Amino acid sequence: MKIPDILIQKATETEEILKNKVPELAPFFKRCFLNTIETTVTQLDDGSYFVITGDIPAMWLRDSAAQLKPYIRYANEDEALREILRSVIEKHAFYVCLDPYANAFNSKPNKDSHNDETSFYHELIWERKYEVDSLCAPLYLAYEYYQTTFDTSIFTEKFQEMLWKILETFKKEQNHTVNSTYFFNRKDCPALDTLPNEGKGEEVAYTGMTWSGFRPSDDRCKRGYLIPSNMMAVCALKKAAELANIGYEDTKLESECRSLAFDIDEGIKDYGVIENDKFGKMFAYETDGKGNYVLMDDANSPSLLSAPYLGYVKPANEIYQNTRRFILSGSNPWYFEGSAAKGVGSPHTGYDKIWHISLSMQALTSTNPDEIKECIKLLTTTDNGTGLMHESFHKNDPSDFTRPWFAWSNSLFAELMIRIANGTINID
Repeated sequence: MKIPDILIQKATETEEILKNKVPELAPFFKRCFLNTIETTVTQLDDGSYFVITGDIPAMWLRDSAAQLKPYIRYANEDEALREILRSVIEKHAFYVCLDPYANAFNSKPNKDSHNDETSFYHELIWERKYEVDSLCAPLYLAYEYYQTTFDTSIFTEKFQEMLWKILETFKKEQNHTVNSTYFFNRKDCPALDTLPNEGKGEEVAYTGMTWSGFRPSDDRCKRGYLIPSNMMAVCALKKAAELANIGYEDTKLESECRSLAFDIDEGIKDYGVIENDKFGKMFAYETDGKGNYVLMDDANSPSLLSAPYLGYVKPANEIYQNTRRFILSGSNPWYFEGSAAKGVGSPHTGYDKIWHISLSMQALTSTNPDEIKECIKLLTTTDNGTGLMHESFHKNDPSDFTRPWFAWSNSLFAELMIRIANGTINID
């Protein structure tokens, strides 16, 4: 597949800026920026485009949107790039309408996908772990694409159907116990890979928030209401409302999206904020609405750390800052400090493994130049000489790492480098 000319041009231009501005970043930029387009985007026989996550041959809704994000800003300058982005937006709509509960899909029917016990099966589904952020990601991608290009061709009948499908699914999962038919059972696997209670998950009470079976890491939620994903849902529904108005003048859809965003946001305020003796008012990671909480943060985005990046709060927000101090401390059970680095990891990869995604996100959400420079140092010294980002690495030994081909991590680092190069992020 031919790489759009604008991406080659911008890779070279940005690399030159970084050579003068932050020399240690320059050797990483082209490799990380072009990794998605060079290694994960393919054109299928029908002319459409498909984006794998890297070393797994499936397309995650969340990952593919995040992988393409650094390219959207250049879409006005290249029709070939617009064609790819339009095609992925169209494919997202098709997949969501096929099954809003699936998180990852195949490019063609495949009998070798995960064969789990669940309420729906289709050979185009790679995995059917229901994750709220999987339905948010296509809205973020489409909204940013439209805001950049004003290309109304994305407003197809299927895209409108997707908007309704997302709204209806989020509303249904506000009362998961009563309304939902979704369940997920996987046999002979770690506990984090399946849902308890006959696949329905732990019991939850109504909060106004929307229920999620799994986290962005694809690990199961413990308490059902995942606060970072609900933050993303609030923002995504507001984007959906705008798209419904612009693309279809669908006032009913617009109104219902805004109403649901309000309800979820009120749920976060009422049930997702706790008073901590050490940090003050802060966001919990998960709750069941019955007084039980999970206090932690996970490296994957959406995370509590990523709340400003998602657009949910300003970086200076007091509750966010209290939460941030918790996340980047030993009080967070998934924060690790070692001889090679310090940062946030994930239950997905176990203890003492720090994620490059979390280091990039820490820098993207920081307003402290010294903290950002420290993150840059950690990112550029823990690649094990590959020039690329990984999933996780051991806090004492960067040569002990997982997933050498993980495009989402490269794209997020590229996004950080672009913002530093164009002055959006200040490190002086």
